[in-house]
Parts: sequence; C-alpha cells; structure tokens
Amino acid sequence: MKKFAVIVAGGSGSRMNSNIPKQFLLIKNRPLLFYTIDVFLKAYDDLEIILVLPEEHIGKGQEIIDAYFDTSRISICPGGRTRFHSVQNGLSLINVDSIIFVHDGVRCLVTKDLIERCYNKAKKWGSAIPVITSKDSVRLLTAEGHIALDRNTVKLVQTPQTFHSKVLLNAFKIDYKEKFTDEASVVEAFGIKVNLIEGEENNIKITTPGDMFIAEQIIKGISSI
Repeated sequence: MKKFAVIVAGGSGSRMNSNIPKQFLLIKNRPLLFYTIDVFLKAYDDLEIILVLPEEHIGKGQEIIDAYFDTSRISICPGGRTRFHSVQNGLSLINVDSIIFVHDGVRCLVTKDLIERCYNKAKKWGSAIPVITSKDSVRLLTAEGHIALDRNTVKLVQTPQTFHSKVLLNAFKIDYKEKFTDEASVVEAFGIKVNLIEGEENNIKITTPGDMFIAEQIIKGISSI
C-alpha cells in the first residue's frame, strides 16, 4: 500500500534559547530535521514525505532536501496557524488510498522498527498510536485540589501517529477545536476509536537544550556501532 509521512516541523527556538528554529539546529554537523527525514526514507523505498514548515523557513527546508536527499520523494508545504491546520495542509496533498504517518519533525530519534510496527498495525486496524507508560508519579488537578493516579494507567503519547487514509483524511474535514492537540484527538472527535501500541523511550520530542544533549549522545552512540 502507498505510504506517506507528513512531517510537521513548525517549532521555534524559544525554549532552546536560540534564534534558530530547533528543527534546524545541528547534531554532528547535520540539521536535526535531517535525521527525522532520513529514517523515514530508509524505512520504506516507496514512502513519500510531505514536509510541513512555517512559510518563512521553506527555503531552509529546501536547502536540507537538496543537500542530502532524493528530491523526488519529498514535497514541502506551508504550515497553518495551529498543528491541526498544518497537518490539514499536508494531508491536502494526498488523494490516494494509503497509510499515513504524521510525525513531529523534532522527534529525530524515531526508529525504523517503530515506523514499521506502526505501519503494520495501522494497515490491520486502521490506526496505530505509539505510547509509553509514565515513569513518574502522576497527579490530576481538580477543583478541590489534586489526586494521585495510578501511573500504570497513564500513557504518554508519541508520534508517528499512523492511520489509513480513509480514516485520517475524512477526520480532518471536521471543524477545528482547541482540544485537538494531536491527530488521535481529531480522529476520536470524528467518532472513531484509535488503537495504541508500545512506543519507544528514546523517541523524545526535542524541546530544551537538555533534550538536544541527549539526542546528540544517542546519535553519536548509534554512529559508533
């Protein structure tokens, strides 16, 4: 089945104390975004990438593609005012039955194994949402204060969130709501249950300088094997 990865890279460098958007920061002399794109292209030879970028950074994204990749497999489109609208823009370029991955551009440590597991489950079930169990104690804020939750029942959601196109393309035709923080919440609002699969501890979203340091050490370790 045809495969698309909509990679959303609309972040800024605000929490990185940098004027450079975090997806363009360098790890081992290559942009962080390079590693994200590279693993998807290597996962499947017939996979195409739709890279969603802020309009003012499309030129920078094109430079990365031209420098490192087969340009015939990657398209770029401008993002929107929210993640929902950015994903919606990317999905507008897909008009065939397919499996669609939606992935955070700054989750550069995603592995080929997780991508393949997401594909296989989404092909079978219609969706696959990678999650991990919280290692920390968790409390829920309430009107009266806060209560402890069983952390084994709390799941931290990752990407790539993966769907059959018949599910995702139709779901993204509904009107935007502020509660749409990811693709799973959109699909659920459309009335379709999503399926969870085991994610990966290292599949972190790069947000702070500490995350950048961790990613750099992991990538260095992989490169030395």
